[in-house]
Amino acid sequence: MEHDQAVGRLRASYQRIPPGDPVRLAKRSSNLFRPRTALDTPGLDVSGLTGVVSVDPDARTADVQGMCTYEDLVAATLPYGLTPMVVPQLKTITLGGAVTGLGIESSSFRAGLPHESVLELDILTGAGELVTARPTGEHADLFRTFPNSYGTLGYATRLRIELDRISPYIAVRHVRLGLDELAPAIEGIVADGTYDDEPVHFVDGVAFSPSEAYLTLGRNSDAAVRTSDYTGQQIYYRSIQQRPTDFLTAHDYLWRWDTDWFWCSAAFGAQNRWVRRVWPSKLRRSDVYHRLVGLENRYQVAARINRRRGLPDRERVVQDVEIPVDQLAGFLRWFDAEVGMRPVWLCPLRLRGSETWPLYPLAPSTTYVNVGFWGTVAIAPGAADGDVNRRIEAAVADFGGHKSLYSDAYYDRDTFDRLYNVPALTEVKQRYDPDARLTGLYEKAVTRR
Repeated sequence: MEHDQAVGRLRASYQRIPPGDPVRLAKRSSNLFRPRTALDTPGLDVSGLTGVVSVDPDARTADVQGMCTYEDLVAATLPYGLTPMVVPQLKTITLGGAVTGLGIESSSFRAGLPHESVLELDILTGAGELVTARPTGEHADLFRTFPNSYGTLGYATRLRIELDRISPYIAVRHVRLGLDELAPAIEGIVADGTYDDEPVHFVDGVAFSPSEAYLTLGRNSDAAVRTSDYTGQQIYYRSIQQRPTDFLTAHDYLWRWDTDWFWCSAAFGAQNRWVRRVWPSKLRRSDVYHRLVGLENRYQVAARINRRRGLPDRERVVQDVEIPVDQLAGFLRWFDAEVGMRPVWLCPLRLRGSETWPLYPLAPSTTYVNVGFWGTVAIAPGAADGDVNRRIEAAVADFGGHKSLYSDAYYDRDTFDRLYNVPALTEVKQRYDPDARLTGLYEKAVTRR
């Protein structure tokens, strides 16, 4: 079987890594925004673990390899009228990455986070063992601690996940609300699954400014009056302000944010109408923009040009934070006044179950809103790179929130260990990675090793 052969190559590549050397994936691409120290040692061969093993439309489950992208996973499930319970916004996020990290999308107010729909998973541990972890049984501790461990406990080779039904079309409404109206509207949707007596199956939103915010409400539909196409010259996020209602195919709805990387493609000129006409549509996608960012980080072309023009250096502020819904308006006002980046993404979420997950302890039965902001800000005279991110980290704590770890983090060790429950991680790591072959979470997230 191809999957078994791929796992065999992975395990053989582990054995080729010299004893005592750190273990990492031999993987070129990533959706992480925190750089890390390059290693000269060989990595794990995951080249054969990029596909869907099987889809069971009757049981509504799929067996999926760890490095399978959501783009390929959705392509395999949509013909059955099914999708993963949560489909993160960007096509090249992998299922394994969304589970060992975190993922979120507009179904998260009812479906939670991607790891909550995992039924079982095979993990290559830091000790080189392949174990099958489930909610109960011998490896239940690994199952519950794996989310938000970012490869510090091992790497998923196969995941069995639940699937959700989806209709051929999604009917969309963009509802403009004041900041103080957002929380009551979100709480009502979470409680009832409706808004103005219409069903709501998907909800996210955008705050363009403190005086202009929208919730985008989606519902499954078997028919469409017409469908919009935001993969060409039209730009999805602009439609939120321009169209009260809309229809998209299920496929285009799931990937509505990828074409322009939300709104970040503007930094590359891709939203200029003349540039857009000659920029091939197949290259207007998030992974292309991410590679362009990587080239800038490496060669600093734009930064050098700005310095020659006498402009200040800029700090990268790329973060997603979870804020309790009753604190949302206050946080948005603080953020706009103190950071000033616009727009920001809003995505309600709530744990599906009644238990917490050790390394990202969101409270059960509590609604949060993911606030996403991605860009750069000028470094003020006398300030240092990282100061704005540190202020955001402090504010998130003050508002009772929590921050994802896919990007830059600046916490001191004690604060980090408390926020991300590192003692619980250490206990499980001692069992599955006793020789510390896998880099620790603080080292990955903060010191960038």
